[in-house]
Amino acid sequence: MSEGVATLEGVLDALAAIVDDLADVNPAQLADGESVAVLHRMLAQLEAITTRATAAFDAGREWEADGAQTAAQWVATECGLPRGTARRRVALGRQLRYLPACEEAWLDGGVTSQHVAVIARLRRPATAVALARDEELLVGHARHLRFEAFCRTVAYWEQYADPDGADADEERRAARRGVQLSQSYAGMFFGRIALDPVRGTIVSDELERRTRRLFEADWAEARSRLGREPTVGDLVRTPGQRRADALVEMALAARLAPADGRRPAPLFTVLVGYETLHGRICELANGTVLSPIALVPWLTRADIERAVFTPDGRVEVSERARLFSGATRRAIEVRDRRCQHPYCDAPASECQADHVVPWAEGGLTTQANGRLACGFHNRLRQRPRRRPPPQPDG
Repeated sequence: MSEGVATLEGVLDALAAIVDDLADVNPAQLADGESVAVLHRMLAQLEAITTRATAAFDAGREWEADGAQTAAQWVATECGLPRGTARRRVALGRQLRYLPACEEAWLDGGVTSQHVAVIARLRRPATAVALARDEELLVGHARHLRFEAFCRTVAYWEQYADPDGADADEERRAARRGVQLSQSYAGMFFGRIALDPVRGTIVSDELERRTRRLFEADWAEARSRLGREPTVGDLVRTPGQRRADALVEMALAARLAPADGRRPAPLFTVLVGYETLHGRICELANGTVLSPIALVPWLTRADIERAVFTPDGRVEVSERARLFSGATRRAIEVRDRRCQHPYCDAPASECQADHVVPWAEGGLTTQANGRLACGFHNRLRQRPRRRPPPQPDG
């Protein structure tokens, strides 16, 4: 046995021993933020090493000796993985040959397999040159942005790198829409629904609005019935049942709508005078990135919002007012788009406009002193910070 092989086996044995030791540790001892972050970083590194080794195994074709048709088939069988997971791992490992910056960042734990998969998806003939040029830039975004913000950044990069391809993708997404509803022999209806971002947002927002109203009704009924504040378990309907009832309500409302009723209109947000500094903004109000071609079929039916950001001359609504309202509040929503707490991604529709410098301390009700915060994180500011309990010696 060569010295290199012997050394490798020793490394793997040592790694196995360390993992076994960690498995025996009480989870409470690893429950601090620093340990959780380190463990996730190590998990990313191990996944990168495993993926790279799997790609080398695929290229070496050792799996043929066992009669497997593909490396993915061998990995799925021997490692107990779903076939789709094994295929994706092999494919991602192959892509790493063309993505050196991604490989390096993944191996040091700075990004995860999800980040690498998003970047790898960009690689095609029309984008190959641009991706080779900008790979380091995209990896930098992957290291420092929240995953959702990183995906939006990548979506905009793709529009610039291959505008025709982005438009074609948008059209294919819309073409994949469909609804299947069938009745079983017992009379139950079962279905499947697939909607593109614009149509899906219209349906989802209305379904959520009606479901929330049904929840409030169920809560009031339970409070009246029990004579106390209820719990979720006291409600007469489950969340799934409320969504089902809300869907039926939507159908009834459509059937009974008056002749002059107003159709739901999606809200597109377009920022003007902003692109030079921050890049294109073309998305639904809930943050879903769209190719500009997606707006075209809806121009006669959508609500299109124009926001102009300039260094001066901004319209503010009563600086000493207690609450943000009107144009000032909407400007903050358009600018922030989601809760500004680093551990939250609640959309603007679920947020309150919060004073950075509290109003009680003289803070003005202006765009500059405003930010979005969900109800939880807005209230969290008023609570005293809780100290961690003392740890026992050892």
